[in-house]
Amino acid sequence: MSVEPLSQNEIEDRLAGLPGWSLDEGRLTRSYRLGSHFAATAMVVHIAQVQEELGHHSDLTLGYDTVGLSVHTHSAGGAVTEKDVELARRVEDLAPGHGAH
Repeated sequence: MSVEPLSQNEIEDRLAGLPGWSLDEGRLTRSYRLGSHFAATAMVVHIAQVQEELGHHSDLTLGYDTVGLSVHTHSAGGAVTEKDVELARRVEDLAPGHGAH
């Protein structure tokens, strides 16, 4: 997967297919609300598994019933790359199974 920085237009195109995700201070970000602290914790563990599979990790925060992600690619000078978009897509795919919205 490419670690070349995406252009602003490419980022906007990718975000069009990632509802709830946005570009904030040069990072792809998203927050999810869940039904309980336990559900949020389970989602964090699931995201951690995906990050290990991809070898790409986000800043991941756990609140009482919320999960937040913020991701960019360090090896691309902190820019957004396809690696970040793929992680966001994978998280979007797993979120409904945890009741996240």
